[in-house]
Amino acid sequence: MKAIFKREVKSYFTGMIGWVVAAVSLFFLGLYYTNRNLLYASSDFASVLYTMTMILLFLLPAISMRSFAEERKNRTDQLLLTSPVSIPAIVGGKFLAEVAVFALPLAAAVLMPLILKAFGTVSLVAAYSAVLGYLLLGSACLAVGTWISALTENQILAYLATFGALLVAYIMDGIQTMFTTGNLLAFIAFMVVVLIASILVGVICKRLTAGVTVFCVGAVVLFILFRLRPAWLLTAFNAVLSALALFDPFQDIVGGMFSIPAIVYYLSVIGLFLFLTGQALERRRWN
Repeated sequence: MKAIFKREVKSYFTGMIGWVVAAVSLFFLGLYYTNRNLLYASSDFASVLYTMTMILLFLLPAISMRSFAEERKNRTDQLLLTSPVSIPAIVGGKFLAEVAVFALPLAAAVLMPLILKAFGTVSLVAAYSAVLGYLLLGSACLAVGTWISALTENQILAYLATFGALLVAYIMDGIQTMFTTGNLLAFIAFMVVVLIASILVGVICKRLTAGVTVFCVGAVVLFILFRLRPAWLLTAFNAVLSALALFDPFQDIVGGMFSIPAIVYYLSVIGLFLFLTGQALERRRWN
């Protein structure tokens, strides 16, 4: 894993991606820091990092898009998958390299609260809690992007798909409000999920009947729930949407409500999507 990590980090900075990500991150970090903390004499450094979350939507897909998509495009993934390195080591090495590229500009963010502390009263605990939350948020988003990159050999497609997924997570609060007006929207949304699941089952099993069976059973169960217990669908769907809101725990951290569940949530997201990435590679190895 160490060799993969070193190779990946070197490849990021041999090309342009690593330098561009570092330059853009430092530019906006310095811009927001100067505007919010220096010009307006504010001690709230966490708000600077919260404003930076919009920039993450564009930067993080650029980091994760090449992790596995480039390997598949260049056909070097066959050499990687047949090497005496385990799948977890491959995924871990590439993911840690992505996190290193993302975390490098945060070295400046570590110093910024200390500068404020020298000229006024600043809560270093709140500031560095926000830095930790920001790092975990970025790592969770990178895990999602790594999994998407493992599913395609087109880097542009991986970038757009990751950007779309993160954008949906970013506006999830607004999406949730759409499902408070009635249960029909939740029913329709679950039907779409069942349709997608049935298509995936049919493709994986290579049997049309399997996909049709999954769709019919799921549709019948949803229709029964919609007629008898419609509130259950709305409650379940809101719970699913809340789980997909990647940026909400960080918003709580910025608001001064840092908690262990936020850390556990981000670590769980990272673990889940790295596991899915490993399964995608394992399936490709045996196929």
